[in-house]
Amino acid sequence: MAAGSKIEAAEVVLPCQELPPTLAFFTGALGFRIETIFPADEPREALVSGHGLRVRLAPGDGDPGLIRLVSANPGQSVTAPNGTRIEWTAPDPPMTPAPFEPAFVLTRVASGPAPGQGRAGMIYRDLIPGRLGGRYIASHIAVPGAGPVADWVHFHKVAFQLIFCRRGRVRLVYEDQGEPFWMGAGDCVLQPPRIRHRVLESADDLEVVELACPALHETIADHDLPLPTGRDLPGRIFEGQRFWLHRATQAPWSETGGGFKAQATGLEMASGGRVSVRVLRGTPGAQFGHPASEAELLFGFVLDGSLVLGSAGVHALSPGDAFVIPPGGAWSIEAETDVKLLEVSVGREPGGGS
Repeated sequence: MAAGSKIEAAEVVLPCQELPPTLAFFTGALGFRIETIFPADEPREALVSGHGLRVRLAPGDGDPGLIRLVSANPGQSVTAPNGTRIEWTAPDPPMTPAPFEPAFVLTRVASGPAPGQGRAGMIYRDLIPGRLGGRYIASHIAVPGAGPVADWVHFHKVAFQLIFCRRGRVRLVYEDQGEPFWMGAGDCVLQPPRIRHRVLESADDLEVVELACPALHETIADHDLPLPTGRDLPGRIFEGQRFWLHRATQAPWSETGGGFKAQATGLEMASGGRVSVRVLRGTPGAQFGHPASEAELLFGFVLDGSLVLGSAGVHALSPGDAFVIPPGGAWSIEAETDVKLLEVSVGREPGGGS
């Protein structure tokens, strides 16, 4: 495109060999209006507009395309005379978590999926490749270096979502949660469903662990809401949850037995009991375990150091390795070095969204 040129409008061109019946369908059945038509004596091409869309019906070959109409009262899917398919969808279809498929999962840095380019220039590493039937996704996300992040104001249609900062720092802003703030190593946030937010910048080779339900969920831009909003409403409820920021430097450690200590994050209270997140730390020889996991999801990520995991065998784990224990599965850990482990547990009914 030439420098300085300005786009004034955009239109979709659909092939149409016989204009009259197709034009009548678009203007009559679908409520479009005619913008241009020619030639007058025997029309062969027309431009119609409606519902935020401009469509040019013109002679030609090719796929007649698909138009999806958004309506609170959807109609029947039909086919226009020129072959264009017309489908309907609700303006805000409900989010339904996928059926859960339990499994023992072990994902190692050395042999797991290779990192790939994700949204806003971030590098993603999949920590639950099978997604447990599509119910959960966990990602190790990195933003090397420092500087602004090419993000925009958006929200997610999720049952829950959390972000734990492993290394570096990240500057964020959230809807009705005051001014932008920095989150550092050990800090964690609960992002309740549909809360608008934006990643502003990163520093010190940022790394975070993100976990959400369901695995496939929409990220929706909000081009109209400016952040920050100028309001600080820490008690605001978003679909049964509230925003929560855990500061690692301000939270105490408690004994768990066996030489391990734990730091709670407060996410269980903020999530309405859906999600519990804590960090376990131990010195060489420290042992910790459960005869059986009562959670639907028991997820672990080695933040630092090395340990031995006992579940479905014995597994030596290194920094960046992750695991999932299925419901009812016994598990234990033993520290080989000074170690820190992120532990996330989710109840058997993690909730839904709409």
